[in-house]
Formats: sequence, C-alpha cells, structure tokens
Amino acid sequence: MKKYISFALMALALPFSFVSCDVETDEEPGSTNVVKMAGRWEVTIDMCDSNGQILAKDPYKIGIIEVQTYNTAANETNKMWISDLQNFWDFTFKMDVNYQARTFSATDVLYNTNMEKIAAAIAAGEKPVDKNGDPLIAEKATIINGKILEGAAKNLHGKDNDSIVFDISFTDDEPGTIYRMAGQRYTGFKE
Repeated sequence: MKKYISFALMALALPFSFVSCDVETDEEPGSTNVVKMAGRWEVTIDMCDSNGQILAKDPYKIGIIEVQTYNTAANETNKMWISDLQNFWDFTFKMDVNYQARTFSATDVLYNTNMEKIAAAIAAGEKPVDKNGDPLIAEKATIINGKILEGAAKNLHGKDNDSIVFDISFTDDEPGTIYRMAGQRYTGFKE
C-alpha cells in the first residue's frame, strides 16, 4: 500500500516540476552606450615627440600593463572612463568620446581622486602641502589621438583583435613629455 501512495504522490508532483515562472518582461538585456570601446587592454608605453615619432621604447622598463576603459554611471554616449589601474601614473578620469568614429580625448583633466581633493582644497582657500611641507598642485592629464581600431591587431593565435592607441601627457612630468600607449584587447592568453 505504501508503494501505491508513493506512486500517487509522485504522479501528482510530476506536473508541477515542469512549471516555470512567468517572464515579467520581454526585454532582452542590453549593453552600454560605449560597448565597443569599453574593455581591458594590454598596452606598452613608449615615449614620443609632439609629431608622434617614438623617442624611446618602454623608457621605464615596465613591459605590458593593463588599462581599462568603461562607461560612466549615467551611461553617456559621449563620455567614458579610462584607468591605468595604478600600473603607470595612477590615472583614472573621464574623457570625451566620439563613439561613431571610435575616438577619444581629454584636455587638462584632473587625473585621479587625489588631484581632485587637492583642487577642492585650493578652491576652498586652503594651501595643501606634501609631507615635506612643499605646496601641492592639482596636476592634470591630456590625451590626444585616442582611437579604438576594430580588428586591427592579431592575438597570439592569429585571430583579429581590437587595438587601442593614444598619446598622454601629465603636468607633473617634464614639460613636453608625451607617452604613447598602444596595445590590444585583453584575451586571457599568455605567451
């Protein structure tokens, strides 16, 4: 008798196991407004002149570093963030974007939160100083010639990959010093 009761309960429970929740919306998940420009990038850093001629390859012997580009919280179509994740000059700031042309630039922007704090203190009438008592200045960065080139690079397996290139300079560096950061989208493959 127990066996028949068990079979009867299983027969009643079986139809309920095939029922799923109703879909609340028919919308497909989307992407950000700068999706084709956003990502992780592996880049090298060279020093170049104002004409774009390379003066020194990897002048600080850093090798390949990671840089990230990503959308703003407001998912703007004409702005995105860039960060070197503290791998080079410790920069993280918003830059202007032309999504259709896949270009980006920034002119004299405070290049990290420390610089923003210094600028705010100066604006409030304070005179911030470093640990030696020297006055602090809110330093800035400029990016020119920034481009994302779809399919312009080759990964380790010879497959097309997106490329990134831009020239960046900092006000707290030697005047006229420009760095060319160039590389390709992170693939996860290592040599």
